[in-house]
Amino acid sequence: MADEQKKNASQTAKTVVKVILGIGLLVLGVWLLWLWRWDVWTIIKGFMGLAVILAGVISLAIAKE
Repeated sequence: MADEQKKNASQTAKTVVKVILGIGLLVLGVWLLWLWRWDVWTIIKGFMGLAVILAGVISLAIAKE
């Protein structure tokens, strides 16, 4: 019984650490996006052209069939 309680406590502690780490990483990620928002926007704008080209190639491949 005591072994089972120790195992449950250990599992709970691991879960709490993982949740705290996850929340911390989420906050850090949002903060970095806010800090570098103009650079991120530049990357998104650059990717949009590539995405449109890829969509055109896929459309042509589908139309060819």
